[in-house]
Amino acid sequence: MRIGVIGTGRIGTIHANTLSRHREVGSLILTDADGARAQELAHRLGETAAPGVDEIFKWGVDAVVITTATSAHAELIGRAARSGLPVFCEKPIALDLPGTLHAIAEVETAGTVLQMGFQRRFDTGYTGAREAVRSGRLGRLHTVRALTSDQAPPPAEWLPLSGGLYRDTLIHDFDMLRWVTGHEVVDVYAAGSDAGPPMFRAAGDVDTGAALLTLDDGTLATATATRMNGAGYDVRMELAGELDQVVVGLDDRTPIASTEPSGPPAADKPWTGFLERFGPAYEAELAAFIEVVRGERANPCDGREALQALRIAEACEVSRREHRAVRLAEIPGGTNAGAF
Repeated sequence: MRIGVIGTGRIGTIHANTLSRHREVGSLILTDADGARAQELAHRLGETAAPGVDEIFKWGVDAVVITTATSAHAELIGRAARSGLPVFCEKPIALDLPGTLHAIAEVETAGTVLQMGFQRRFDTGYTGAREAVRSGRLGRLHTVRALTSDQAPPPAEWLPLSGGLYRDTLIHDFDMLRWVTGHEVVDVYAAGSDAGPPMFRAAGDVDTGAALLTLDDGTLATATATRMNGAGYDVRMELAGELDQVVVGLDDRTPIASTEPSGPPAADKPWTGFLERFGPAYEAELAAFIEVVRGERANPCDGREALQALRIAEACEVSRREHRAVRLAEIPGGTNAGAF
């Protein structure tokens, strides 16, 4: 199998390394807006660098992996679809709903595959939580608490391109909320704080956000995120039911300290970032993509699934701006959601 990798930045480099080692992948063609960066990575991996995106499609590949800047995702997804090629794309499809819906329509018209990179679906902790909920171990689920906290903020110049805290960061928690519980969000109320560094205000973004979400079975969920968690990278999900309670992300590297005399000690080596925390999950999602391309399994996260998470993020942005509860029915694109 020959795979084209478009984008060789931080996550693109990790994906290229993973694919280059996979037994079903014979070769890679790498390209990037920074040609020297693609060339250096290709040389290091013993793969081929292409001068541009056009060559990826002209030289012939069996599938495409897209890890470019978000602004290029939708166009590249459409181009691959028109070429009849299966695509793996890092989230999101686009930063707005019209672009997302157009790219999904191109894939569905072409009858090709689009697998989105929501790596938490392949994390053992979240998988265990899903099994606990679906098996009935927790009984009736009544409360879910999700959080994502970055240790340090991203570069100031990247913030205006990110889509904001809800679309860029909390979108993973929104996807997990649906995937773990098997239920849809029906309404949200969100708030944000830009009391941190001025670069967030300059970008029209917030450094800390929170949302209260109601699921279609009445379960209440909260989701919080911050870019400013100096203790370390913290990702958790707590699920409480009438019979039992479980938590994702609680281990000896969780960056939290107990104030109880008999509580556990603070982590000696707290998680520092998502690439470290979710390393095995990133490898597993690409292994799944290869199986999808080979026709050995169903798509674990298609464009419609990504759309639903984006709709929740959009609802939160509207709620934050307008200081009101927002029903998901107000957000376009709510029909034909993927199975989960």
